Amino acid sequence: MTAVLPPPRTSTGLLTLRRLTRTESGDRLQALLWKPCADWRMVSSAVLGGGIADRAWVLNAQVSHGYRRTDPERHLADLARDAGAHGPGVGLMTAADVGAFGRGQDGGAEAVVTAGLGVRGWAASPAEGTSAPAGPGTINIIAALPVPLTDAALVNAVATATEAKVQALIDTGYDCSGTPTDAVCIAARIPRSGEEPHSFAGPRSLWGARLARAVHSAVCAATPEP
Repeated sequence: MTAVLPPPRTSTGLLTLRRLTRTESGDRLQALLWKPCADWRMVSSAVLGGGIADRAWVLNAQVSHGYRRTDPERHLADLARDAGAHGPGVGLMTAADVGAFGRGQDGGAEAVVTAGLGVRGWAASPAEGTSAPAGPGTINIIAALPVPLTDAALVNAVATATEAKVQALIDTGYDCSGTPTDAVCIAARIPRSGEEPHSFAGPRSLWGARLARAVHSAVCAATPEP
C-alpha cells in the first residue's frame, strides 16, 4: 500500500513534491512525485518515459538494494498510478534514500537531486564497463525551467546539468564524475500561443546558467561527505 505524506516544507513554485511511502518485501521505501499543473516538455534518460516528449508527472522511486525485478518500467508505472498520477510520465529509480534529497534554485530554475555514491568513478574509465554495478549508486537529477526550450536546447540542458553535477561532486570532495546509473530529467514549460522557445541552454546562456547553478546547489545539498 502507498501512503501519501504532506509535501515537504522546502517545496517551491515549480517543483512541489509529494513524498510517498510503501513497503515492499519488508523494506520501507519512499518516492518523490512531481505533478505539475499542466503537461510540460521533458527530456530524460529515465527507464520509464525517456527521450523527449510532453509529460504530466515525474516519479523518483526508491527501490531495495539488490533490486532484481526485470520489468522496471511496469513497476514504476504501477507506483505512479497508485499515487494518482495519470497520463504519460517519467519514472526514475534508485537505491538511495530519496528522503534525503537536495534542492537548488536560481532565478526561477529549480532542481531536486537524490544521491547514492556507493558505486562511483570516472566516465572515461579504462574498464570496459559491461558488467552491472556491484552495489547501490545513483544520482538522479530532476530540474524544471519556467520557460519553453526547443528540443535542441533541452538536449543542451542535459549536458549543462551533467557538467554542473560533476563540478558539484568535485567541490564536495569526490574524485569522480558520477555513478554508472545516473539519470536526469529536465522539464521546460510548453510554449504559449505565439511564444518562441529559447534555442540555447548551455552554461553561459541565461537559462542554462541558472539551471547549472540550481543543479550544482542541489547536488551539493544531496551529496554526503566522502
